[in-house]
Amino acid sequence: MDKKVFIDLFAGCGGLSLGLTNAGWQGLFAVERTADAFKTLKHNLIDKNTVTPFKWPEWLPQKEMTTSEILDNYKEQLANLKGTVDLIAGGPPCQGFSFAGRRNPNDPRNKLTEQYIEIVKLVQPKYLLLENVKGFKSPFKGSGSDIAKNKVYAEVVKDKLEEIDYKVFYKVIQASKFGVPQPRPRFIMIAIKDGEKIEKSPFDLIEEFLPEYRKSKGLKEVGEISVKEAISDLEITGRELIDCEDTKNFKQVKYSAESLTTYQQLMRSGVQDKYSPNSLRLPKHKTSTRLRFEKVIDNPDKYKKGTSLPKAQMVSLGTNKRSFTPLHPDHHACTITTLPDDLLHYSEPRILTVRENARIQSFPDWFEFQGKYTTGGPKRKEECPRYTQVGNAVPPLMAEALGKIIDKLNNE
Repeated sequence: MDKKVFIDLFAGCGGLSLGLTNAGWQGLFAVERTADAFKTLKHNLIDKNTVTPFKWPEWLPQKEMTTSEILDNYKEQLANLKGTVDLIAGGPPCQGFSFAGRRNPNDPRNKLTEQYIEIVKLVQPKYLLLENVKGFKSPFKGSGSDIAKNKVYAEVVKDKLEEIDYKVFYKVIQASKFGVPQPRPRFIMIAIKDGEKIEKSPFDLIEEFLPEYRKSKGLKEVGEISVKEAISDLEITGRELIDCEDTKNFKQVKYSAESLTTYQQLMRSGVQDKYSPNSLRLPKHKTSTRLRFEKVIDNPDKYKKGTSLPKAQMVSLGTNKRSFTPLHPDHHACTITTLPDDLLHYSEPRILTVRENARIQSFPDWFEFQGKYTTGGPKRKEECPRYTQVGNAVPPLMAEALGKIIDKLNNE
């Protein structure tokens, strides 16, 4: 039986594609505008993946590209795909909708959803999967925008998809439900072409499917996966430090796969015990920064773990950050962001490594991130370093479950 085919738009480094592939779907191609994120996707899901690589069409270059470029240059080829693609998935950049940002209704990145819909009109897949931040479902307020005051943008998208005969379901759902060790509430929209006969919401199926799915992964059927369960094997304490494998003048942990938790075993499936994941580079903090971190870790009664510190405490610590959270080892993490210094390790005076963030996002250890670790200045608008790639990604464990649910819709 042939695998169902998907296209991934706004693909980032490939978290959604990886999950769909693990769910048994066949990737056709992926569209991602930043060179670093596309390099990571290509390295892992095209070049390195010899089992189910993308079946990339000859007419499309394997390079970074925008949805605008593909519409401008390959509209005819997209139209010719009609009837051959089962699913278009994608998470249009979400900064204009995010409560963590300025939440601007006129942010030009919001317009990318319209390009998503334009591609849908050309390809007309049977299913759609759209992922975004929870702010996608909340109304914009104020005036002077091209989105009506108090209009929920999710409803704008729903109306447009219903005009082209899709039945639309959406809900904000937490990634932690799928066994991801962070809450990460995400807006999920699932749409079915000519789906009038579908009465049961896909989200009802998800709730029914979750215990079985988590059990199949060797995870407890309900409850949190804690930060310590996710990353304790990456701690510095008691381990040898060696020169970083991909950056001069930095250190990393010499990895040893001993006494692994169930979640860590899942993340290491497919690799040998001696395999060391990439992106283990440890941060080099200033002495003043390390001392500030030690103060927070050593005073848990004052600086509550697992909770973003109040503004007054951050000021007293000498930082002007908007958000800073010392992690609690026995609870799941806060939502992973693109800013590496938003979170403090639960027992060590440092921020997390890229690999630790990737573990909390449920990326397996064999998945290797490419490009710079961080960037700054004007380059922030163009480059997509590893921390950003991980922070922007759809957790693969969540994506895999969604892929399996959409496949189940055929049988309902």
